[in-house]
Amino acid sequence: MKLAGKVALITGGGTGIGRAIALGFAREGANVIINYSKSESEAAKTSREIQASGGQSSIVKADVSSDQQVRSMVSQVVESWGRLDILVNNAGFTRFIDHVNLEALEEDIWDSIFAVNLKGVFFCCRAVAPVMKKQGSGRVINIASVAGITGNGSSIAYCAAKAGVISVTKSLARVLAPEASVNAIAPGLIDTRWLDGVARAETMRQNFRNAALFKRVGTPDDIAEVALSMAADWGFVTGQLVVVDGGRTV
Repeated sequence: MKLAGKVALITGGGTGIGRAIALGFAREGANVIINYSKSESEAAKTSREIQASGGQSSIVKADVSSDQQVRSMVSQVVESWGRLDILVNNAGFTRFIDHVNLEALEEDIWDSIFAVNLKGVFFCCRAVAPVMKKQGSGRVINIASVAGITGNGSSIAYCAAKAGVISVTKSLARVLAPEASVNAIAPGLIDTRWLDGVARAETMRQNFRNAALFKRVGTPDDIAEVALSMAADWGFVTGQLVVVDGGRTV
């Protein structure tokens, strides 16, 4: 198995893309630690599913927007598992706010979106950096978004935060080299539970299908496949962004 014996920490790993990555990594032999902030039952369910299939998994609570909680989480992982080989920064938060409605994007919403999506990525990377440096190896995978490239997404703040993730990925690739790599994935529209809560979800799906070269909406497994390749096979790639959107932005 490609990840046998590796220890992977996945933020927001109980649902959606994070869950698909957790299950995919576990199938390849990784010991998977699933971080959650609020979705404890979903994280526990995913962890139990891994264990039922013969894998090793645990859950850990931490708000990634809190530097103190992130540092504590990473310390717990290293103390429990002895090492940390792979970090997937998947935890995210957004609010759907029409871009033309500038006044609706209030300061507290902006700050909340940036706290999880951008500060959280940096805090987690900073916390694992000395661990991976000491080990002499490591892989960091940041989940960005095509919104960070196009400027078109759930809100202006979300687009800006994901653009920041892309920039931070490049900066940290320089900092963590040569011991560890840092790459990012930019998903297009992915069918997860948050989309079901959007009033115009079906319109969004249809518009995406019409524009995408592959004529379908993405699935969490589409992202998990790329994450697995980054974690297991990419030995000479760092600082790169891979767009996974079925050709929507070509």
